[in-house]
Amino acid sequence: MPREDDASYKLLFSAPEIVRDLILGFVPDDWLHGLDYSTLEKVPGSYVSDDLRQRSDDVVWRVRAEGQWVYLNLLIEFQSTVDSWMAIRVMTYVGLLYQDLIRRHEVLVGRKLPPVLPIVLYNGDSRWTAATEVAELIPRAPGLVARYLPRLQYLLIDESQVGTIDLRHTRNLMAAIIQLERPASERALLHGIDLLNDWLSDNPELRRTFAIWIRAVVLRHSRRTLVLPKVRDLQELKVTLAERFDAWARQHESKGLEKGLEEGLEKGLAKGCAQGEALVLQRLLARRFGPLPPEAIQAISTAPVEQVEVRLDRLLDARSLEDVLRP
Repeated sequence: MPREDDASYKLLFSAPEIVRDLILGFVPDDWLHGLDYSTLEKVPGSYVSDDLRQRSDDVVWRVRAEGQWVYLNLLIEFQSTVDSWMAIRVMTYVGLLYQDLIRRHEVLVGRKLPPVLPIVLYNGDSRWTAATEVAELIPRAPGLVARYLPRLQYLLIDESQVGTIDLRHTRNLMAAIIQLERPASERALLHGIDLLNDWLSDNPELRRTFAIWIRAVVLRHSRRTLVLPKVRDLQELKVTLAERFDAWARQHESKGLEKGLEEGLEKGLAKGCAQGEALVLQRLLARRFGPLPPEAIQAISTAPVEQVEVRLDRLLDARSLEDVLRP
């Protein structure tokens, strides 16, 4: 995933409200649900191990429980593919967290370590198939060796396996994130933005964070063929997206954006190399010569792939739009 996407997710999960809603909405445990999430604190997530090598995990939070700290170690997997060794990564990160707590003298009374809940939040398209327990990665050993195999399990939240969520009846920010990552249509995306804008009316900083993240999601789904300015407000983002979707629909009516953002932007672009290269050519021409007239857009979008490639080559030396589009 591009660095900008990764940063937008980490920014999102640096908000305590989202961590709270993740636990309350998607972690099935009554004891955790009874904790006071107004005590949530973000803690450092980068450590120097004993061999002086820098290690980083994703997001680490702690919350008070009966006067002690419980650590929520959120290892957020943003890749589009499954990491077969995630259990090893989780075990390593939990060990580094404990080492850091010992080094900073933040252990519990009686030289005990605080409990840690490791969570892997996966938002890829395919179902998560990797082992969630370290012991599953090690063949069974006979006799005494079997007693000393390492054991550590993480809690997997696979967004692709979460059912349809009706945001009108579920005021949960994590539910909104899952819904907005896979919107049923462009209207659903814009409606979700409206709901967030309403829910967060008294939290301008989180509205800004969601605007940054949603923009990154839309760019990723469109394979960066949409041109979106950087925005700092949800309402501004909604207006910008509505304008872009209208323009996209006029240029690509046959792709059926109304069938869904995922289908219209991602699957529609994958239908042919000619369409993808034509979009690239349109963007480059617009950046160099300004907005394209409708007849130029039509000529590019209907041209065979060979002709589009010839025009891409001409663009390097062309002095005008006509130089590129000539027969």
